[in-house]
Amino acid sequence: MKSNSRTTVPNGFRRNGVAGRSESELQVPALERGLAALELVAGTPEGLTLTEINAALKISPASGFRIATALEELGYVQRDATTKRFRLTHKLLLLGQPHSNGRSLVEAALEPMRRVLNITGETTQLCCLAGDACVIIEQLPSLHPFKYFVDLGSRAPLHCAAPGKAMLAFLPESERSSVLARLRLEKHTARTLTSRKALAEELDRARALGYAVDFGEHFEAIHCVAAPVLDRHGRAVAAITIAGPKERIPQARFAELGKVMMEAAHDSARQFAN
Repeated sequence: MKSNSRTTVPNGFRRNGVAGRSESELQVPALERGLAALELVAGTPEGLTLTEINAALKISPASGFRIATALEELGYVQRDATTKRFRLTHKLLLLGQPHSNGRSLVEAALEPMRRVLNITGETTQLCCLAGDACVIIEQLPSLHPFKYFVDLGSRAPLHCAAPGKAMLAFLPESERSSVLARLRLEKHTARTLTSRKALAEELDRARALGYAVDFGEHFEAIHCVAAPVLDRHGRAVAAITIAGPKERIPQARFAELGKVMMEAAHDSARQFAN
């Protein structure tokens, strides 16, 4: 689809010049609007109606309908039959997860995660870095009636969630320093680390131990233990974590559970690399 306008395409959405036209003359407005719609829906967990999408993007009802229909048919969004609101599906998570030798990280981690679940009985999650947050890309619910459980695609702050700290701890030093410098160390509970020095020391401990912990730092009374999934260079590509009530994951069990998580993470990394 071409446009007569000669305005520059934003965010690098350009192609090499063809048929004598320069880069600045080429645009992909349909793609831009489609990506804008995805970003808009992604930023609204409760979903958006078609009317709301059209108004926010300042596009005609016909254009909005075509975009929403295409995204729905491709599986990127789904519309609730009752509320008529569009929400993201998990397809983008599957596209964004790391792959190695044609195998996805989720495929490599699922069996180790099942072993963790059987051993601990607690909700077991696989997380990846997404900017300055960690995002949950796979989850096995706890075997207990009372459980900690969140939606796939949910994001957690790096500084107060065990998987976030586990991944940060195993980033290259220069990259870790850069991330720490720009993180907003928001206070979520009385235990949240809001000092960069304290957080850096915590990450050093996590790197030395091989696992990271969160005892009520993100959510009151919820404890987590996580270990990083490392690539062949020792860099974290993901983290496997368990999360549950502090009564079932007390601080006294952190070392024991840390060993379980490290074994699962090492097995996942081995399978991912093969």
